[in-house]
Amino acid sequence: MAVAATPPPGRQLDDAQMTPFARKIVFFSSGGAFLDGYVLSIIGVALVQLTPALGLTDTQAAATGAAALAGIFFGSLVGGRLTDALGRRTMFILDVSAIAVASLAACFVGSAWQLIVLRLVLGFFIGADYPIATSLIAEFSPRAQRAVTMGTVSAAWYLGATAAAGVGFALYAVDGGWRWMLGSAVVPAVALLVGRRDIPESARWLAQRGRGDEAREVMVKVFGEGVELAPQECAPAGFRAVFRQGYLGRTVYLGLLILCQVVPMYAMYTFGPSIIAAFGLGQGSLSVLGEAAVSLFFLVGTIPAMYWLDSMGRRPLLIGSLALMAAGLLVPGIWPGANIVVVVLAFAVYAFFSGGPGILQWLYPNEMFPTEVRATAVGVAIAISRIGVVVSTYGLPLFLDAYGIGPTMLVGAGLLVVCLVLSVVMAPETRGLTLDETSSLRAGRPETGAQVADLRTEGRRRG
Repeated sequence: MAVAATPPPGRQLDDAQMTPFARKIVFFSSGGAFLDGYVLSIIGVALVQLTPALGLTDTQAAATGAAALAGIFFGSLVGGRLTDALGRRTMFILDVSAIAVASLAACFVGSAWQLIVLRLVLGFFIGADYPIATSLIAEFSPRAQRAVTMGTVSAAWYLGATAAAGVGFALYAVDGGWRWMLGSAVVPAVALLVGRRDIPESARWLAQRGRGDEAREVMVKVFGEGVELAPQECAPAGFRAVFRQGYLGRTVYLGLLILCQVVPMYAMYTFGPSIIAAFGLGQGSLSVLGEAAVSLFFLVGTIPAMYWLDSMGRRPLLIGSLALMAAGLLVPGIWPGANIVVVVLAFAVYAFFSGGPGILQWLYPNEMFPTEVRATAVGVAIAISRIGVVVSTYGLPLFLDAYGIGPTMLVGAGLLVVCLVLSVVMAPETRGLTLDETSSLRAGRPETGAQVADLRTEGRRRG
């Protein structure tokens, strides 16, 4: 059995080395994002079969696509607050158990309303896992590894979505295959429950709650002897803390940042086969393969972005990526009749450069808020974004039917341009800073050594 390497004595967590146990925490915490990508994407493939099978109207199909996203809105709010109040680990097990049960129940639905209710329940517990898992990863990640570990979350989402497209393709020709598609999420959910059983509570959360002895035990278990956790202020905060002066601007920016980039992405995944078919790139199972190819570009783009976030910095990568993503959707928006090579390349550019912003939607909220409200802030930012996502996902098939594929792509490009402008004005640079430093109210866009030094001094003082 592998033994975790023991870092040098006296080293702080933010400057420690990743151990096998720390990597295990990242791996199984990221499993929630895999489930998220899988569950939210498999519906796009299943809808092709279940729409005629259940006799869904356009309105019911739209509601089915939007139900999980509505659930995420409520789940992220409730889950984030409960995670800060009760601890990361308590919610860590509950949410995946519920996802497994709801996925299994989806195999037996017999009407549109049953399917919509189950998708709503699934969305609730998926939304709850966002703040739970990402807070746990951020709080166990040294600063030099934070972009990579949070990049694992983003990559897991795209891997889950790609796996969903593969499963959907394999079951596409099977009679009643949509039931197997919806129920198949129980397999990764059970595997995830087994892997999460010995993941400990966050040491930062324990210390912040005044449970120092337990926090030290967790640190030894995860990092070995000799790694210390900076003293944490024992100041539990309520829900309103993320809206107080100083943090309000961050909360609003993060909500809008995530909204503008995920609206076109979720539309692509939820109704991917329909969008592919609208471009004339394939019908039936071929449209499912097309969605899998686009999903693969999302996944591939995440890998270099994990490292570019540290080599280039958060802010430059975000701004450059958003510009290229907008260009990727603008081309098919202006030229919907373009040949297949142009359309595929445009989608590939959009998907590949989604890597950096895709990671930052998880990384930024965890960096920009302190331990006592970190999960709450993640939940609120996700909830703000899901308001727009629910509306757009419900309206997309109706808009697509009324105006066509070109204007639909132009709306997506326009959202990314809005996101780009907001980021030019508001995006902070948090590269190389500890969590205490990045969550400081003085953290914004530190561009000089003196500014970084001031933030680090304040971080030590807060600790």
